Amino acid sequence: MARVNDKIKEEVREIVLDFFAEECEIDVSEITDDSNIITDLDGDSLMFLALIEIFTKKYGQEIDLKTIGKYSIKHPVETIGELIDMQLRIIEHGNKIIELD
Repeated sequence: MARVNDKIKEEVREIVLDFFAEECEIDVSEITDDSNIITDLDGDSLMFLALIEIFTKKYGQEIDLKTIGKYSIKHPVETIGELIDMQLRIIEHGNKIIELD
Protein backbone atom coordinates (compact mmCIF):
# COMPACT_ATOMS: atom_id res chain seq x y z
CA MET A 1 0.00 0.00 0.00
CA ALA A 2 1.17 3.50 -0.73
CA ARG A 3 0.11 6.87 0.52
CA VAL A 4 -1.66 8.62 -2.36
CA ASN A 5 -0.42 12.14 -2.98
CA ASP A 6 -0.79 14.60 -5.86
CA LYS A 7 2.17 13.08 -7.70
CA ILE A 8 0.65 9.59 -7.59
CA LYS A 9 -2.76 10.95 -8.63
CA GLU A 10 -1.19 12.60 -11.68
CA GLU A 11 0.85 9.48 -12.54
CA VAL A 12 -2.24 7.25 -12.35
CA ARG A 13 -4.26 9.65 -14.49
CA GLU A 14 -1.51 9.86 -17.11
CA ILE A 15 -0.99 6.09 -17.24
CA VAL A 16 -4.73 5.40 -17.56
CA LEU A 17 -5.25 8.00 -20.29
CA ASP A 18 -2.16 6.93 -22.25
CA PHE A 19 -3.13 3.27 -21.90
CA PHE A 20 -6.64 3.80 -23.29
CA ALA A 21 -5.42 6.13 -26.01
CA GLU A 22 -2.98 3.50 -27.22
CA GLU A 23 -5.28 0.49 -26.79
CA CYS A 24 -8.29 2.21 -28.37
CA GLU A 25 -6.21 3.99 -31.02
CA ILE A 26 -7.53 7.46 -30.23
CA ASP A 27 -5.92 10.72 -29.25
CA VAL A 28 -5.54 11.16 -25.49
CA SER A 29 -7.27 14.55 -25.78
CA GLU A 30 -10.49 12.75 -26.74
CA ILE A 31 -10.64 10.96 -23.38
CA THR A 32 -12.31 12.63 -20.40
CA ASP A 33 -13.26 11.52 -16.91
CA ASP A 34 -16.80 11.01 -18.23
CA SER A 35 -15.75 8.78 -21.15
CA ASN A 36 -17.53 5.45 -20.84
CA ILE A 37 -14.95 2.70 -21.13
CA ILE A 38 -17.18 0.32 -23.09
CA THR A 39 -19.54 2.50 -25.13
CA ASP A 40 -17.27 5.48 -25.83
CA LEU A 41 -13.85 3.80 -26.02
CA ASP A 42 -14.74 0.22 -27.02
CA GLY A 43 -12.78 -0.99 -23.99
CA ASP A 44 -13.24 -4.25 -22.14
CA SER A 45 -12.56 -5.97 -18.83
CA LEU A 46 -9.21 -7.34 -20.04
CA MET A 47 -7.96 -3.76 -20.27
CA PHE A 48 -8.94 -3.25 -16.65
CA LEU A 49 -6.95 -6.33 -15.64
CA ALA A 50 -3.95 -5.17 -17.66
CA LEU A 51 -4.05 -1.81 -15.88
CA ILE A 52 -4.21 -3.49 -12.48
CA GLU A 53 -1.09 -5.45 -13.37
CA ILE A 54 0.70 -2.28 -14.51
CA PHE A 55 -0.08 -0.53 -11.24
CA THR A 56 0.68 -3.49 -8.97
CA LYS A 57 4.13 -3.73 -10.54
CA LYS A 58 4.71 0.02 -10.46
CA TYR A 59 3.76 0.36 -6.79
CA GLY A 60 5.04 -3.05 -5.64
CA GLN A 61 1.65 -4.31 -4.54
CA GLU A 62 0.09 -7.70 -4.19
CA ILE A 63 -3.67 -7.60 -4.59
CA ASP A 64 -6.08 -10.49 -4.80
CA LEU A 65 -8.21 -10.29 -7.94
CA LYS A 66 -11.13 -11.76 -5.97
CA THR A 67 -10.97 -8.74 -3.68
CA ILE A 68 -11.10 -6.37 -6.63
CA GLY A 69 -13.99 -8.38 -8.08
CA LYS A 70 -15.97 -8.17 -4.84
CA TYR A 71 -15.29 -4.46 -4.56
CA SER A 72 -16.28 -3.94 -8.22
CA ILE A 73 -19.65 -5.58 -7.68
CA LYS A 74 -20.52 -2.93 -5.10
CA HIS A 75 -18.73 -0.15 -6.96
CA PRO A 76 -19.01 -0.75 -10.71
CA VAL A 77 -16.60 1.12 -12.93
CA GLU A 78 -18.01 2.52 -16.14
CA THR A 79 -16.07 5.72 -16.79
CA ILE A 80 -12.41 6.70 -16.93
CA GLY A 81 -12.88 8.90 -13.85
CA GLU A 82 -14.34 5.99 -11.87
CA LEU A 83 -11.49 3.76 -13.01
CA ILE A 84 -8.90 6.31 -11.88
CA ASP A 85 -10.63 6.67 -8.50
CA MET A 86 -10.76 2.90 -8.01
CA GLN A 87 -7.12 2.49 -8.95
CA LEU A 88 -6.13 5.16 -6.43
CA ARG A 89 -8.11 3.30 -3.75
CA ILE A 90 -6.35 0.05 -4.67
CA ILE A 91 -2.95 1.73 -4.45
CA GLU A 92 -3.77 3.26 -1.09
CA HIS A 93 -5.62 0.36 0.55
CA GLY A 94 -4.53 -2.81 -1.29
CA ASN A 95 -6.55 -5.85 -0.23
CA LYS A 96 -8.21 -3.76 2.49
CA ILE A 97 -10.17 -2.00 -0.25
CA ILE A 98 -12.99 -4.44 0.47
CA GLU A 99 -13.29 -2.98 3.98
CA LEU A 100 -14.04 0.51 2.63
CA ASP A 101 -17.60 1.89 2.81
